[in-house]
Amino acid sequence: MIVITDKIQNYKDSIKGKRISVCGIGVSNLPLIDFLLSAGSSVTARDMKEKQALGEIAYSLEEKGVRLICGKEYLDNIDDEIIFRTPGLRYDKQGFVDAIKKGAVLTSEMQVFFDLCPCKIIAVTGSDGKTTTTTLISEILKAGGKKVWLGGNIGKPLLPDVDKMSEEDFAVVELSSFQLHTMTSSPEIAVITNISPNHLDYHTDYQEYIDAKKNIYRHRKNIKLITNAENSITLEMAKEVKDNVTFFSSKNKSDIYEEDGVIYVNSEKALETKDILLPGIHNVENYMAAIGATSEFVDKTAFTKVATTFKGVEHRLEYVTEKNGIRFYNGSIDSTPTRTMAALSAFKERNLVVICGGYDKNLDYSPLAPVMAEKAKCVVLTGACADKIKKAFDECKEFDTQKTIVKEVCDFDEAVITAYKSAEKGDIVLLSPAAASFDRFKNFEIRGRHYKDIVLNRI
Repeated sequence: MIVITDKIQNYKDSIKGKRISVCGIGVSNLPLIDFLLSAGSSVTARDMKEKQALGEIAYSLEEKGVRLICGKEYLDNIDDEIIFRTPGLRYDKQGFVDAIKKGAVLTSEMQVFFDLCPCKIIAVTGSDGKTTTTTLISEILKAGGKKVWLGGNIGKPLLPDVDKMSEEDFAVVELSSFQLHTMTSSPEIAVITNISPNHLDYHTDYQEYIDAKKNIYRHRKNIKLITNAENSITLEMAKEVKDNVTFFSSKNKSDIYEEDGVIYVNSEKALETKDILLPGIHNVENYMAAIGATSEFVDKTAFTKVATTFKGVEHRLEYVTEKNGIRFYNGSIDSTPTRTMAALSAFKERNLVVICGGYDKNLDYSPLAPVMAEKAKCVVLTGACADKIKKAFDECKEFDTQKTIVKEVCDFDEAVITAYKSAEKGDIVLLSPAAASFDRFKNFEIRGRHYKDIVLNRI
């Protein structure tokens, strides 16, 4: 512990009095700024938003002695010695390039955390399933009696807590391609759930996106990699790691696989899939990845304990409750037709009553109609784009109103109650709006929590 404390103190000593810029003043960067101030650094906070738009955050920073540079030219003429880049800002922004030429060091909160973290790091990346898998790993370790620090892209910066960690703890970190893009450190254990085209509005092309993901394993020789045997990109990545790779598969026998309702690890029974509360084969795969990352640290009873109690990451096909034989799920994050289509695919039987509709983002709902026709026995439409979704259903040749009943209810609360009244024992009521929340709610989180409140307290 003394060595660990010295390592952190040495870093703080090294940045004492240094001029440091933190670029991007989101809520998640405020603990980072406090950490830098505690080390005696001279901090400048930079953000594209004008000072007035930052509101109370701006005033609280100035009270702490932080210099603010706001507006469109916030990255111009940086003369600081160290620059912390928020993940959403590319490293090759002209302001960063110019500052590096003048001798500045460009880094990130996650990079420094990796350099200072005293405990074992398990990091998760991928195109889909990152948040659920990261959370499952954390929950399994906790069920096994371990102390866990959960953070990264999942929402909490971990650097400010580094001096509270011990060697026996675990840091479980979700990493986006934005965070990994410039990383020069890798964790002891890396999980890659899958790779498919994503964030191509940020990355120059698909290959750059893939290369960013590779940073999760390429900077440590003795790394353990857990990855997907059914994904062509992750198979190629595994060849680069060579040793100590654990594959999982929901289709074929592998290091971790599912057969006849049982997940096996090295041919030994680890978990029965009937115990998993989360619906869909993709969640079985998420459990496989999480089991691969934790099996050497916990007894397999931890897997069952989590499976039978974990209701999911909030708003992501989150299991809410069961009433009168009807199960309720919250998929408020499903703000596009494609996300709702993915949510529907998680359920095998045609016993869904789906609450759909919300703010119109000028999206095409025609691809959703045939999937809804196949999966839903009833659809309750509500919100600003209800008519638009209804029109897509009317124009879909697969959509049979005798098999899938469509109800239109203006009020959101009444739509939830109508969905419940339309369901029978054994059915599932699913909030999966396929639209944003802004017609009624500030964000999808508030929408999802309001839905849960109705289900838990008014039905």
